[in-house]
Amino acid sequence: MSRKYKRQAPRQFSNLSAKPVEFNPDYSIIKHDLKRIGILAGSFFAFLVLLAIFQNQLIALFGI
Repeated sequence: MSRKYKRQAPRQFSNLSAKPVEFNPDYSIIKHDLKRIGILAGSFFAFLVLLAIFQNQLIALFGI
């Protein structure tokens, strides 16, 4: 014959005290990466401006 098991009610934990968790992320790595991206973007932009200024001399030099 098969045994029938009684279902147990879910346990309630009323004794637990919730400790407040402080959210304090560290963004120093992200700041470093953003600074590097900004420097690279600025240098590429400056390079494109220089190419635009001297485009006639470069075309004459390379004969395109």
